[in-house]
Amino acid sequence: FYSIVIADVRAPRDGKFTEKIGTYNPNTNPATVDLNFDRALYWVETGAQPTDTVKALLKKNGVIE
Repeated sequence: FYSIVIADVRAPRDGKFTEKIGTYNPNTNPATVDLNFDRALYWVETGAQPTDTVKALLKKNGVIE
């Protein structure tokens, strides 16, 4: 079970984050993604750089094309 968060690049990996925008549970069949679409779109439009895994989840949920 993972949280999808917005964090500053200078913050430690398990440290403080700016905002939690969703969750990802790969243990269910199919994997469950609970994502705040509006906030995810806002952060992508403001220049947030998602990791490869989060980028794939955002594409799957229609946030980025």
